[in-house]
Amino acid sequence: MDSDMIVRHFERMGARSVVTEHATPSGLRADVRRRGRTEWFDLQVGRQAELRVVDVRPKLQHLLLLGIDGNGQKNKFLCGHDEREWFVAGVPNDRGVSGVRTALDALKPLEVRQAEIRKRVREKNRVRRRNEASVRQGEWFFVPQPGLGADPRMILRHEPLRRTGGTPHMVDEAIRTGGEPVYVCRLWPNGLPLARYRRLIEERPRLKAESWTVQRRNAAVFVRGNVRHPDHATIRLQNWHLVMMNTEHKAPSMRHVAFID
Repeated sequence: MDSDMIVRHFERMGARSVVTEHATPSGLRADVRRRGRTEWFDLQVGRQAELRVVDVRPKLQHLLLLGIDGNGQKNKFLCGHDEREWFVAGVPNDRGVSGVRTALDALKPLEVRQAEIRKRVREKNRVRRRNEASVRQGEWFFVPQPGLGADPRMILRHEPLRRTGGTPHMVDEAIRTGGEPVYVCRLWPNGLPLARYRRLIEERPRLKAESWTVQRRNAAVFVRGNVRHPDHATIRLQNWHLVMMNTEHKAPSMRHVAFID
C-alpha cells in the first residue's frame, strides 16, 4: 500500500488525510476527524489489510476507496464533501460499484432510481441534491408525491427523522402510515415494541415516569414544509414527499466507519 499516493489523491479533491497503522493487523477504519474548523480523513489500516483509491472526481470533491481486510473481505468507502462538511459513507457491494458515480447511484434507494428513470433525469443531474426525481438532505431522499391528499388529523408537527446514532432532521409536517408502534424515551431513543415496554415497566416501575412517546418504526413517511439539520442547508418542500433513507446501512464496510451525523 502506498500511503503517500493515497494522501495525494485526497489532496486532489481538496482534503487532508492521515494514514496510520490499525491496532488490529487485519483491521480497517475510516473516519473524519475535526478540531475546531480543521477537518481531515483518518484512515487506519492493519498490516494484513490493504487500502487503495479506485476513483477521484476533484470537481465533485468525491473519491472511492477500496479496502480489503485481513479476511479478504472487500469494503468500499465513498469519501467526499457534502454542503458543509467532509464525510465517509459505506457503499453496498451488490451493484457493481466501480467509481464515484456508480457509488453515488448505489447509495440511492430503489424508489429514487426508479423515479429518475420515469422522469428521464439527465445523467449529469443525477448527482445533484435536487433534480426532477428527488431532493436530498444528507442521508435522506425526498420523492415528490403529486396529488397526495392528507387528513389534517393525521399530520404531525415538528417531527424528527432519525436513524440509529444520528442527529435528527426536523420537518415541519409529517404523516406516518403503517409500520410498528414503538415506545421512545431518552434511554431508549430507538424505541421498544409494546410487549417489551410493558415488561420493562412491570420489572422497573420507576421508568414509567420517563417522558415516553409513541412513534412508528419502519412506517411510510411523507413530509412537507421545511426540513432542518445543523449540518445541512434547510430545504423547503412545497408539497408532500415520500421519505427514503440511503442504502448505506446495507454496506459491509459500515462496520469500519466511525459514524458522525
